[in-house]
Amino acid sequence: MATDQLHRATPGTVRKRFAVLDPATGEAFGDAPDQQPDELDAVVGRAHEAWRGWRADHDARTTALLAAADAVEAAGPELAPLLTREQGKPLAESYAEIARTAARLRYFTELDAEPRPLVDGRPVRSEIRWRPLGPVAAIVPWNFPLQLASAKLAPALAAGNTVVLKPSPFTPLATRLLASVLATALPEDVLTVVTGREPLGARLASHPGIRHVTFTGSVPTGRAVAAGAAASLGRVTLELGGNDAAVLMPDVDVERIADRLFHAAFRNCGQVCMAVKRVYAPARIYSDVVEALAQRAKSVVVGAGLDPGTELGPLNNAPQLARVERYTTRALADGARAAAGGHRLDRPGYFHAPTVLADVPPESPVVTEEQFGPVLPVLPYRSLDEAVEAANGTGFGLGGSVWGTDLDRAEAVADRLECGTAWINHHAELSLAQPFAGIKDSGLGVAGGPWGFYGNLRPFVVHCPEEP
Repeated sequence: MATDQLHRATPGTVRKRFAVLDPATGEAFGDAPDQQPDELDAVVGRAHEAWRGWRADHDARTTALLAAADAVEAAGPELAPLLTREQGKPLAESYAEIARTAARLRYFTELDAEPRPLVDGRPVRSEIRWRPLGPVAAIVPWNFPLQLASAKLAPALAAGNTVVLKPSPFTPLATRLLASVLATALPEDVLTVVTGREPLGARLASHPGIRHVTFTGSVPTGRAVAAGAAASLGRVTLELGGNDAAVLMPDVDVERIADRLFHAAFRNCGQVCMAVKRVYAPARIYSDVVEALAQRAKSVVVGAGLDPGTELGPLNNAPQLARVERYTTRALADGARAAAGGHRLDRPGYFHAPTVLADVPPESPVVTEEQFGPVLPVLPYRSLDEAVEAANGTGFGLGGSVWGTDLDRAEAVADRLECGTAWINHHAELSLAQPFAGIKDSGLGVAGGPWGFYGNLRPFVVHCPEEP
């Protein structure tokens, strides 16, 4: 099996393994290799050797990546149920994640780092050429295991690098299966998946043979990743989450936007870095906004992702459920009111009721920090200046949105938001061709589009005189 090829063992060696839990039940349904940090030297060494051939032939890379995209699509019926089983999301969302993975592989084959002439007024012909960096470490979280893996590996591979991919220990199985699918199209050791618990990720990020570390996860871990990569002066790209605000304009049509706003906050059980995590509503219509969102929270079908009627699955893991409970309990103790939900569900697995909080103190951690779950605080404002100041008032700066009828006025407010991407009357919709980057604590570097592609290359300048 191809995944065994990706995780070699010395004959006679007994591998340690760790259990993988189904978040809909809390029970183990599979296991994965618990690879140890001292095994990374061999893995990175093989990635470096594979890089020599992979970087040399652009046309061969394009052919292989297009074949890989076809293979991913064909494997959808195997990948999607496994992804839902270990992550928790509804099956339709798993299929959408797989489609996005294939689309991203195809997109980056369309980009090519063409040489560029450099005109500087000297009698010398100068040209900027582009070279791949070498082995890239891609460290991905558990909320979108395949989509975020492809966001890192597709541009890196298309640019001529090799990749060592480490998924979260909460969601390793679909990533290992993805690797086996990709291995049918890619040369050996161009992509390697390593699975295991810490300190495996820390060791990979700081490995001297890794030339670029691309990481998605929490701010504290991102800082540790950057510090580890600094030892070898490796390039670092960090996407460290967000606390996106939605500002509702005074002219907003509440019923018209309520469904879109609700799903922008609660998709994937709120486990989306750029989900709406705070709503600021004009005081005059505040109660209408709370009620509209609460109605939807009370009516959404919560269940196991494999159940056909499920609209909202469980949280992915027990620590995340405890985190969401902690934020919610603290907010209620501080005087907030649960217009919907406000508690975990009394059933097996990691289920929390979709929760809309009203009358939340602005300084409550559920407002100022990233709760990353199905909990949405709604706060009133009396002036747009007050709303913008509050929206910008956290350490995060990933995304934000403005909702209203007068599009010009809404755009003017969006332009004042301190974030990497601002949407009007929608949220968290990204094109493969656009840059994706946060400011402040939300990250470092740029992913997506040509920016993400060139982030996996370095310039190489050649100067040649016009005459011998």
